[in-house]
Amino acid sequence: MLAIALTAFAGCGRVVFQPNQQAGLAPISPQQQQVLAQQVQEWQRRASQLDQDNQDLEARLAQSLQQVNLLKEEVVATRDQLRSTTQQLKASFAENDSLKKRTDALTASVQRRTGAEIRPNNSLLKDLAVRHLPGVQVRQDGDLIRIELPSDQLFQPGTTTLRPSGVELVRAAVADAARHYPGHIVGIEGHSNGGLAAPNQEAAQIPLTVSQAAVVYDLVVREQRIAAGQLFVVGHGANHPVVSNATDAGRARNRRIELVVYPERAGT
Repeated sequence: MLAIALTAFAGCGRVVFQPNQQAGLAPISPQQQQVLAQQVQEWQRRASQLDQDNQDLEARLAQSLQQVNLLKEEVVATRDQLRSTTQQLKASFAENDSLKKRTDALTASVQRRTGAEIRPNNSLLKDLAVRHLPGVQVRQDGDLIRIELPSDQLFQPGTTTLRPSGVELVRAAVADAARHYPGHIVGIEGHSNGGLAAPNQEAAQIPLTVSQAAVVYDLVVREQRIAAGQLFVVGHGANHPVVSNATDAGRARNRRIELVVYPERAGT
């Protein structure tokens, strides 16, 4: 606080204000010093806390930036994966479309070349004479004709030895099929019943069906009833029963050789 001295000069009537050169600052009491010290400490504490908070925020910011970079990399990787997957899907669709076109073209080509189809309720099915022979079954299976010849009538039980009556039955069935479906592919398929057979017996029956079908094939080719190029042999074992194996009659029917006439012709 600055003291002001008032000096009057007699005889001149002028008043002059001058600073009191001897005046000084008011002294600070101990209580005020203590309050100031506490305020300084509080400011220092706050400054330290702010510094710590700033460091924490910088660390969190650095961690967030790192996570953001990782997310960016994942987004880029995901986009690349999606792009690759999209390309693969497009390639698959194109391939499927190409296969469909090729299949349609092949089907059309086969139909044009064969010039004939075996349709359900075809009148030729009724004209097969072999269907009137005892034990012989003839049925339509989609666009296939199946002529069932009982194995018990063809072979000695459990063997590949043809009975004399079995030879005549094969000749009649093959001649009938060749007459009504000239040039068509014919499969010779062997079947067993296997309904009550043990696993080891069933395993033994599978090659027997192949062998029996092969015997019929040899007879047909040897007597030139149907050209070898029109024939093929399959042994199915007990995989395709036509009736239940619960009865003797059912098991007997499932033991069979089937002449299967296909709509396709050989060499086309």
